[in-house]
Amino acid sequence: MIHPTAIIHPRAEIAAGCSIGPYCVIGEGVRLGEDCVLHNGVTLTGPCTIGAGNQFFTGACIGGVTQDLKYKGEPTFLEIGDGNTFREHNTVNRGTLPGAKTVIGSRNLFLAYCHIAHDCTVGSHVIFSNNGTIAGHVIVEDHVILGGLTAVHQFCRLGKFAITGGCSKIVQDVPPFMIADGNPAEIRGVNQVGLQRHGFTETDMRPLKEAYKALFMRTGNLSEILPQVEARHRENASIQHLCAFIRASQRGIVR
Repeated sequence: MIHPTAIIHPRAEIAAGCSIGPYCVIGEGVRLGEDCVLHNGVTLTGPCTIGAGNQFFTGACIGGVTQDLKYKGEPTFLEIGDGNTFREHNTVNRGTLPGAKTVIGSRNLFLAYCHIAHDCTVGSHVIFSNNGTIAGHVIVEDHVILGGLTAVHQFCRLGKFAITGGCSKIVQDVPPFMIADGNPAEIRGVNQVGLQRHGFTETDMRPLKEAYKALFMRTGNLSEILPQVEARHRENASIQHLCAFIRASQRGIVR
């Protein structure tokens, strides 16, 4: 199911069941998994490996050369998992340094005009709303929702089940399970609705609400507050992940 106007490099690998629409371009080094759909005017550039069941809409440019000025033409890579949807005019760049790669997991939804820069790692079950933009070396954990027009500074991290408000400016790490909103962003509370949608009960969320009050509603030093929160919730995996995420921060935490 390849439209006659599509241009496919002879060394691209197209698996069974793919549908490639009008005016699509697939370059050398692209490996496209089974049952992928390219609607029309999609550009895939290699080297990149794309899993099964992905959908690409009009104007998506996937696997392009990094926009990092350090790039000197070395081979870099992009890896994409299964079942992702890239809506209109998404851009995803490969890594910068030799052998470096950008990695995207599975079952993600990237709405129109999203940008994923070089050397990023994006988990699974993530949603980027329209014009969500992440700079280089950003890490996005599973189940994150990026609000529309959110911009994320390079080297930041967004923890699992976090959500950002529309038009937010993210210049530090967003802790897991939290809502970040504003310019610059601040933590506004626990992502209660998002957690409920993923099966968290009120009992599950109560420790997170306690941790939020301790960590983000006080003005004290996090290095002093963290041990107290960890000790109070030693058996709670969510709290331990939250605290470990904060401890590992290099850019500081949105508060």
